[in-house]
Amino acid sequence: MVGNMKKCILSIDQSTTATKAVLFDQDGLLITQNNIDHKQFFPNPGWVEHNPEEIYRNTRKAICNVIEASDVSKEEIVALAITNQRETTVIWDRKTGKPVFNAIVWQDRRTADYCLKLKEDGYEKIITERTGLLIDAYFSATKIRWILDHIDGVRERALKGELAFGTTDTWVIWNLTNGALHITDVSNASRTLLFNIHTLKWDDELLQIFGIPVSLLPNVVASSQINGNVTDIDLIDGIPIAGIAGDQQAALFGQMCTNEGMAKCTYGTGCFLVMNTGSKAIISNNRLLTTIGWQIGNKVTYAIEGSVFMGGAVIQWLRDGLEFFKDAAESEDLAEKVEDNGGVVFVPSLTGLGAPHWDPYARGSIFGLTRGTTKAHLTRAALESISFQVNDVIETMKRDSGESIPQLRVDGGAAANNLMLQFQSDISGIELVRSTNVETTALGVAYLAGLAVGLWTIEELQEKWHIDRVFKPSVRNEDTEKLLSQWTKAVERTKHWID
Repeated sequence: MVGNMKKCILSIDQSTTATKAVLFDQDGLLITQNNIDHKQFFPNPGWVEHNPEEIYRNTRKAICNVIEASDVSKEEIVALAITNQRETTVIWDRKTGKPVFNAIVWQDRRTADYCLKLKEDGYEKIITERTGLLIDAYFSATKIRWILDHIDGVRERALKGELAFGTTDTWVIWNLTNGALHITDVSNASRTLLFNIHTLKWDDELLQIFGIPVSLLPNVVASSQINGNVTDIDLIDGIPIAGIAGDQQAALFGQMCTNEGMAKCTYGTGCFLVMNTGSKAIISNNRLLTTIGWQIGNKVTYAIEGSVFMGGAVIQWLRDGLEFFKDAAESEDLAEKVEDNGGVVFVPSLTGLGAPHWDPYARGSIFGLTRGTTKAHLTRAALESISFQVNDVIETMKRDSGESIPQLRVDGGAAANNLMLQFQSDISGIELVRSTNVETTALGVAYLAGLAVGLWTIEELQEKWHIDRVFKPSVRNEDTEKLLSQWTKAVERTKHWID
């Protein structure tokens, strides 16, 4: 690192709907960012795909845009970090770099029937014990299996060692290094159904169960360590890749939930409530997920997680599908035009139900419609549905961990909605704390990269976390209990809609 030159970290946040490049300075403050959306493909009901080549083109473009928009030189960027949508599955040709199929997104439910067969065959116990996960179409292994089984010639090529698998972190890094690095970190590996979170290795027996050749898989590295250098983009040529983490684990670190028992919820496309459980891998008794938070040096931090599939995506659907408004931010103003939901309850299981229900056959439902129902009522019910789903996870996590969860640190794009966060605080009886930087996903992985290159210590990072606003719960009353009761009733009626 040179003299008094300012030192920066470049983060890539490859999310479900967009790819973002973010520059942070050595104080962890955002310098500039650039965000580029990619197309969503829905070829069949419940199927969700992305174009991997479009994702990498957007990654290159976002990087170049953010560098050119700043006065930061290449010499001042001391590390690159990448965080990503987890579980989304890409398989490509090692020689040509061409994907054999579209990326199958974490939301995709096409393998639900295969998952049901695996459960019927008695595999859930061994899979949960070794991976901390449940058998569900959410995770990568069944998506890999689907591509191997359904795309002509792919299994044969995989068996010959000609193909590579990765989640989008692996895909982007492989391209950034012109194929020199085929890696992922422990947090992403722990979301595949193939990684033993206790031994920190790909599990041969699980690979056999899913019929997946080990030659497809990337090398697994720590979340904070110097790997190879970027070679594909002149503007950042030679910069070390030093931080990798799945988006929710990165957000947990970015919220500085570094002590056991601390929890955060990211309100993004989905909602993800994650609690730090320290050095212990707590296996849930209530269908939550045990996962790896991060690895720094030889120290692994575990977490317990509840995943809600439709968070901010509910508002995106109202915007794009029903055209209720032009900008997602308008949802709060529209919802505030009515005093309450007018008796409407919206269960947004548009891609099935996540934690703690795990029902891929549920579908979205709206109850309580009357002649007096307006767009404002539906929008308010949609916002409330996000909070209700998160509350289900909160209650489940309290039972699993034995912790009361008095405070929840919140972030993500939808966390800008004050009405929703106050409603969350009220129904959950929890203090919500929104940090000054809601881009904690990109920030968290930047912190991990900065640790690897000696830019700061964890103690210094803890001093950088600041509060934007605190939402305190109001006193619970009969209305609160009635709302929760109606929600539970509505959820039960949406389950198993698809035979």
